[in-house]
Amino acid sequence: MIGIIGGSGLYDIDGLTEKTWQQVETPWGTPSDALLVGRLGGVRCVFLPRHGRGHPLSPTHLNYRANIDALKRLGVTDVLSLSAVGSLKAELPPGHFVIVDQFIDRSFAREKSFFGEGIVAHVSMAHPVCTRLGDALESAARKLALPVTRGGTYLVMEGPQFSTKAESELYRSWGCSVIGMTNMPEAKLAREAELCYATVAMVTDYDCWHPDHDHVTVEAVVKVLLENADKARDLVRAVVPGLGAPRPLCTSGCDRALDNAVITATHMRDPALAAKLDAVAGRVL
Repeated sequence: MIGIIGGSGLYDIDGLTEKTWQQVETPWGTPSDALLVGRLGGVRCVFLPRHGRGHPLSPTHLNYRANIDALKRLGVTDVLSLSAVGSLKAELPPGHFVIVDQFIDRSFAREKSFFGEGIVAHVSMAHPVCTRLGDALESAARKLALPVTRGGTYLVMEGPQFSTKAESELYRSWGCSVIGMTNMPEAKLAREAELCYATVAMVTDYDCWHPDHDHVTVEAVVKVLLENADKARDLVRAVVPGLGAPRPLCTSGCDRALDNAVITATHMRDPALAAKLDAVAGRVL
């Protein structure tokens, strides 16, 4: 089952059949919205509007744990994350798509793990996205002739304010490609939930380092945002049918991320936390 998380401007997916909106309760609270369950090209899919339909939720106030738990609880195995971003590189103009392979997490006001006091676990984030999903997204994007770059670092800032010019220049000096507010802790939680995860970062404008930034209008940004959303729907419709075939274990190890991660001795584990982790970590607990 393929999970699709839609970012700013992307609140639905065209072409779904047998579709129904489902409210999902989780031990971590309420997800951003009901989840749209259906089929795309015969493949079972679940769509979640990250900010909720109508965009009532800010990046800081998203319940990331509930979102990932709800996807896992419904049977999702692979997550395609679609996110609006600003560009930190001249060669990544508005309208360009970046299939991200790294993150730098500068968020600070969010719950970042399903684990904690009572059950401690440490998962590897050295390679935070699934190579198999990245390959599929790149292939589909190129067949659609979308402007796409494979590989790049996504700087996740807290927000909701945008960065200062000094911050923007700092992130450029770090070699970051794009900047946004939502893919952390989303990617970390997906890894803890043993979900294959990949991000398509969709550039809406240049970040404030760019000399023309101050001349960009809100109308221009919204226009690109909506155009990107249409392209993202095309990309999803193109890539999902190929992801539905039976496959062996993930070559990136995403679906076994917890094999050696839980370090709390069995007799010391908090049963209440273990119960909350039934969907996320039931395989190993």
